[in-house]
Amino acid sequence: MRAALPCLALIASTDAPVRAQGLTPDLFNPNRDGFVSPRDLPTRRTAESDAVLDPSADPKLQRKAPAPSRIGQIPTYGLPPAAGAASTGYDSLNRKRRQPIYYPGQAKPKRPPGPGTPAPATTPAGTSGRVRIAVPPSETAHRQPIAPAMAGNVPGQPQRRRLKVDDDPFGAVGDYAGSFLIKGAVELSGGYDSNPARFNTPKGSPLYVIAPEFLAVSDWQRHALVADLRGSFTGYGNEMPASINGAPSSAPINIDRPDFTGHVDGRLDATNDLRIGSQLRLRIATDNPGSPNIQAGLAEYPVYATFGGTVGIDQTLNRLQVSAGATVDSTAYTESRLTDGTTSSNDDRDYNQYGGVGRVSYELKPGLKPFAEVQGDSRVHDVPLDRNGYRRDSSGGYAKVGSSFEFTRLLTGEISIGYTARNYVDPRLDQLSGLLVSSSLVWTVSGLTTAKFYSDTQINETTLAGSPGILVHTYTVEVDHDFRRWLTGIGKFTYGTYDYQDYPRNDKSYSIEGDVIYKLNRNLWVKGMLRRDVLNSSAPGSSSAATVVMLGVRLQN
Repeated sequence: MRAALPCLALIASTDAPVRAQGLTPDLFNPNRDGFVSPRDLPTRRTAESDAVLDPSADPKLQRKAPAPSRIGQIPTYGLPPAAGAASTGYDSLNRKRRQPIYYPGQAKPKRPPGPGTPAPATTPAGTSGRVRIAVPPSETAHRQPIAPAMAGNVPGQPQRRRLKVDDDPFGAVGDYAGSFLIKGAVELSGGYDSNPARFNTPKGSPLYVIAPEFLAVSDWQRHALVADLRGSFTGYGNEMPASINGAPSSAPINIDRPDFTGHVDGRLDATNDLRIGSQLRLRIATDNPGSPNIQAGLAEYPVYATFGGTVGIDQTLNRLQVSAGATVDSTAYTESRLTDGTTSSNDDRDYNQYGGVGRVSYELKPGLKPFAEVQGDSRVHDVPLDRNGYRRDSSGGYAKVGSSFEFTRLLTGEISIGYTARNYVDPRLDQLSGLLVSSSLVWTVSGLTTAKFYSDTQINETTLAGSPGILVHTYTVEVDHDFRRWLTGIGKFTYGTYDYQDYPRNDKSYSIEGDVIYKLNRNLWVKGMLRRDVLNSSAPGSSSAATVVMLGVRLQN
C-alpha cells in the first residue's frame, strides 16, 4: 500500500498520452528477470572472472571446468560388441545381416564345414601327389598376358571344367571327334617260338605279331557309349610237317591264326535310379594249339566266330541294387581244309545260346557291397547229332555269391564262389558240374608296385566222343613295378586246369612270363617279352613245353 499510493498520485499528475509497451527481444525471455538484458544482470561474469578461465592467466587463479553431469548416462568402456563386424557374415548380437549378391553364373563359395574340421594344408600338393616345398619359378615369372575370358577372370563367367589328373605321363592322349575321345594303337613284334604247334617233340619257328587296338569313349553328362576293339594276327615263318612217324600230324601245316575281341557297351540313364544297359560283342579265334578238338591232317586252323548281345536294366533302391538282363549268342565255325585238298564240315559245332542273368547287391557300407548272382542258358545246335552221333543240346547255369570291395583304394576288386552245372539232352552224356571261382583283385602295394589276381571258370564244348565238355579253371597272378616312370617291369604267372569229364584226360598248364616296357614318349614304346609255357597231360604224347621270345614296338595316339 505504501508503494501503490505514490504511484497513483504520480499517474494522476502526469498529462502525457498513454502508450503501449515496446516489443523487445527480452520481453518473452523465460528466465527470471527476463526483462533485463543478460549483460546488465548483476550476476554476469565480470572481466576479472573471465580472466580466471584464461589459460595465460596466473596459474594460482586457474580453476578447472566443472565435470559433466552423469545423471541418466551409462558409461561405456572399450569397443561395443560387433563394432568391427562387416555388413555380411556372422554377428555376435544375432542381428540379421545382408546377404551377399553374386553375378549370374558366378561360383558361390561353400559354407564353412564347421568346428572340428582340420585346417587345410598350407603347402598345396602337385599333380604327382607330392607336397611342394617351394613355389616353382615358373609360377612367378613374367608371362604373356591373355584375355580375361581365357584366364577365367570375367565376373559371372562359368568355371571351366578342370582337366583330370593324368596318372600315366606316358599314356596315349587320344583325339576328340565331337563328344568322343578316340585312342588307337598298333603293336608290331617279332621273335621266336621254340614249339608253336605244341608238339611233344618241339619244332621251332620265327614269328611276327600285328596287334591293332581301338578305343572310343563318350564324354557325356548323361548316358554312355564305349567301343573297345582289340585284335591280333600271329604269323610263323616255318610250316609244320604234314605227318609224324607216318601218322597225320595233330597240328596244321600252316599255323597262322587270328584273334579278335571287341565289344560295344551302351548305357541309357532313364532316371537317376534306373539305367538301361546293352552290349554287342564279337570274338574271333581258333582252337588252342595242342587241343584234342583239332582234327588230324589239317592244312590250317578252322576259325570260329562268336557274336551276340545283352540287354538289361539296373535299378537302384537306396542301398539295394537289382540288375537283370537277357543274352543271345551264336557260335559258327568255318570249314576245315585238309592237306589232301578236301574240306570237312564243322556244322555240328555251331550252336545258339539263349539265357538270362540276374544280380542283387546291397551296399553295407562304402567300399563293401556283397551280391548274389544267378544265370541260366540253353544251347541249341544247328545239327541235332554231332560227328560221333551224340545230341549235344544242353541247358545249364550257375549261382554264386560274393562281394565287391574297395578299401582306401589299396585293395579293390571282386571275389565270388559258387556252383555251375550243365545237363545234356543225350542220356549218354552225364551232367557237367563243378566249383565256380571268379575274382578280380587289384592290390596297390606302393606308388610303384601293383599286384593283380584273376580267376575264372568256364564250361567249354568238345568234340571228344563220350565227354560232355571241359571244365576249365584259370588262375593268374601279375605284379607290375615301375623302376622309373618310363621303365616298367611285369611278372605274370598263370595256372590252369582242363578237366575233360568222362574222358581219360586231364591237363594242367603252367605259364610264367616276364615283360619289360621302355616308354620313349607318349607315342612310342619298346616292349620285350620272355615266356615259358608247360602243359602236363594225362594222355600219352600230349604233354608239351615251349619258350617264346619277342621284341617289338607300340605306336599309339
